[in-house]
Amino acid sequence: MAQDESQHASQQLPTYKLQQASLEPTCSKACSDSDKETQHQSSNRAQHAVQWRPSRFNAQAQVDDDGLILYNSYSGAIASFSAEERKRVLSWLHPGQTDMEPDHEIYKELREHGFLVSADTDELRRAQFLHQSMHQLDAMHLVLLVTEACNFRCNYCYEYFPRGNMRGEVIKGLIAYMEQRAKTLSVLNISWHGGEPLLAPRVIEQLSASFIEVCDKYNVAYHAEMSTNGYYLTRELFEQMLDLHIDRYMITLDGPAEVHNTRRGLFGGGDTYERIVSNLLSLKQVDRPFEINIRVNFDNSNLEAVHSFIPELRDLFGDDERFAVYFRPVGCMGGENDLTLPVCDARTKDKEIWALNEEAIQAGLPVSSFIKDILLPTGAICYAAKPNSMVVGSDGRLYKCSVAFEQENNQLGRIHEDGTLDVDMDKLALWTTSGEETDANCQACFFRPSCQGNHCPLYRMRTGNRPCSYEKRQIKQVLRTIWLQSAAYESAE
Repeated sequence: MAQDESQHASQQLPTYKLQQASLEPTCSKACSDSDKETQHQSSNRAQHAVQWRPSRFNAQAQVDDDGLILYNSYSGAIASFSAEERKRVLSWLHPGQTDMEPDHEIYKELREHGFLVSADTDELRRAQFLHQSMHQLDAMHLVLLVTEACNFRCNYCYEYFPRGNMRGEVIKGLIAYMEQRAKTLSVLNISWHGGEPLLAPRVIEQLSASFIEVCDKYNVAYHAEMSTNGYYLTRELFEQMLDLHIDRYMITLDGPAEVHNTRRGLFGGGDTYERIVSNLLSLKQVDRPFEINIRVNFDNSNLEAVHSFIPELRDLFGDDERFAVYFRPVGCMGGENDLTLPVCDARTKDKEIWALNEEAIQAGLPVSSFIKDILLPTGAICYAAKPNSMVVGSDGRLYKCSVAFEQENNQLGRIHEDGTLDVDMDKLALWTTSGEETDANCQACFFRPSCQGNHCPLYRMRTGNRPCSYEKRQIKQVLRTIWLQSAAYESAE
């Protein structure tokens, strides 16, 4: 994390450091204090001799107080500077600049967090190495469809609900597979999905208990999250899920009651808004850490209502920082209603996402941590493009993407009851090598370390176009949003 520097007026925003070994030599813990001091002095002299240049992975935005916010997609660093500091910082970041001040505290931080790199640094090679690190074998992410049934029938949903709860032999297969696989893992991430996953809470409980036990046995870091419509998420069930290490949630509200209910009604008819909100309000009484992201989907039919919904969300959840909002546009994802969906055009999507975020922050609502997460190195890559990630269907079928189950090249194989996997490696490679490896524009992009040309491999397959994220396309607005959020936190404190 960047530190508040008393020597200058800037308030440093959270800085996200690349989670890998330093590329620079470090002093051994066995060094004596005198050795360290000598090395430190030598390092300082060397810093004066090194020529520095701005990183190719920088982005910047001027903010409301005439200050500056910087972002580097390779280091993941985000930092802000005052109006007084902005001119000096921009001069240092100008290509070919010669007015270096290597002993200045801000200049040192620009070097430390990757905004300035030594002139002989091969940043393209660094990015290539980062891409190769995606193939590490000691981390795994599984998206588990514990049921493919759903109690909702949302009018923009792309799913078909062909199957019910996960079969017993699939549960046994996952337990057996993880017992063997955990021996080689350092991290296991589980995403509980459906259909509606809370139609099958006992399956979640059985698998979670097994995963937690085996991860404890082999010293594997275990994390879990859930996407749920919230209809069954009572306080009692929620606390049971927290006991199973499921502490991050995505729950959707598409506007005030009358709007939400027309878009996200029950299967067979019936309203859902009041029950979801009642459940969520009851969770505020739980005195434990968790994160609930309230997703608000918008299109041309509810956009105005979403804007007017923000004060209502603030009144409901603005007093609990564990609740955050996440605005996203509805898209045509292959469902039966695609031809009739009133989706917004690309320009409206890019504009409205950040307009809604700003309105939420000004109203006193935090925005989702997903926005910052996407800016981290590899943070904008879809799980379908990651070699260590798979989707497991309730019948044991294996997929890469949860949006294209019927697409033949997405059907990778199957998990068997004894824990063995049948995987078509050619199909797997199709999803994981379709980004920066084949796209020269992606290789040269400032956002490459975060996205690597694979924000959505399905979009590239279906359209042949480059799948740039909203965050990359509107990076200045994203940085402004982060700055506004930080300023709101400071004001509240």
